[in-house]
Amino acid sequence: MANLSVYSNTEITPQGYLGVFVPQPIPASRDDIEFTILAQYSYRPDLLAFDLYGTKDLWWVFAQRNMDVLKDPVFDFIAGTKIYLPQEQNLRKRLGF
Repeated sequence: MANLSVYSNTEITPQGYLGVFVPQPIPASRDDIEFTILAQYSYRPDLLAFDLYGTKDLWWVFAQRNMDVLKDPVFDFIAGTKIYLPQEQNLRKRLGF
């Protein structure tokens, strides 16, 4: 079973807490799609993730793929911003879902 959490690379301490955040990188691919965020998705990367990938749990992928544009994964996710969207088959390979 794939772990789609943004925290899946982050260790859990012996006390049961998350350790220092280790992100899952989403590298650029030649077939990524340039996309201008629509008003219906402003501040809602979870809705776009659901519409594209069938799960809201991949909301963080957009920020990891567009780190130069989306410094904050929610509050920078506004209408008119151009980002790149990873193809679903590339994510499936990368994340194992």
